[in-house]
Amino acid sequence: MFSILIPTWNNLEFLQLCVASIRKNSALPHEILVHVNDGSDGTLEWVKNEGIRHTHSTHNAGICLTVNGLAGIATQPWLVYMNDDMICCPGWDTAFTNAIRASDTDLIFLSSTLIEPRDTRNPVVIVDDFGTSPDNFDEERLLKDYMKSDRPDLLGRGSQPTLVSTRWWHMVGGYSLEFSPGMSSDDDLLMKFWVAGCRTFKVLGKSRVYHFSCRSTGRVRRNKGARTFVTKWGITQGEFKKTFLEQSGNPSGNAVAFPQSTRLGRFKRAVYGLSGDFPLGDIRAWDAAPGLHFSKEHD
Repeated sequence: MFSILIPTWNNLEFLQLCVASIRKNSALPHEILVHVNDGSDGTLEWVKNEGIRHTHSTHNAGICLTVNGLAGIATQPWLVYMNDDMICCPGWDTAFTNAIRASDTDLIFLSSTLIEPRDTRNPVVIVDDFGTSPDNFDEERLLKDYMKSDRPDLLGRGSQPTLVSTRWWHMVGGYSLEFSPGMSSDDDLLMKFWVAGCRTFKVLGKSRVYHFSCRSTGRVRRNKGARTFVTKWGITQGEFKKTFLEQSGNPSGNAVAFPQSTRLGRFKRAVYGLSGDFPLGDIRAWDAAPGLHFSKEHD
């Protein structure tokens, strides 16, 4: 059984579909945990009426704080981070469970294969339009055709939903707050898992999740995550993925033991360090009420 972490920001109709799909299409009962940002659209009242364990902030606190907060109240040994505009298809959790059982370690980083209605040129995504909102969502056709496109497991990749062990999430520190509200926080998490010794990064072909996409992120003032990443690590995201992460999927990939800063990364780190206030400037720019303003956890 997993603890499923879902941050939401006034997306009640999307959240309702997401939770319903977990309950209906999962092979096992899972712990659903929701962080409600604002919630004035009825979300806060709904999660209370549904008996869903949740946390709450009076404003949008971003992905990093909220997901870390939910991880702190999780009771299961495995965490799944999922967006509120995602629909779980049958078998999504069975594929995760099978991959966990086949592994000889819990230091693994697994993801589902996303199906999206628009082509964003993301090679790990299947493009098929089953609707762009709850109003035009074609659930019947999704349940009929979600496995129509063949897709093998992709090695050396990360995507969402993301599954990791709870203990390793806390050992690497979860999402780093310097990436608030969240852009590039996923790549930073991948780097931290690599540094911790993880070499199994896999997008599972049989775990399928439909994603309406960009419902919340389109409303957020984005942080310059790529600049924060290179400032922090001394290597660009592209270099890390090509030279290290993707090599974990090759037979010789384990020979690449540890990331190193690059000439380009060090140059960009110097330029950005002199020319911008990263990451604090980004955080001030998007958050009108910076800081932790959470209410107590509720059952």
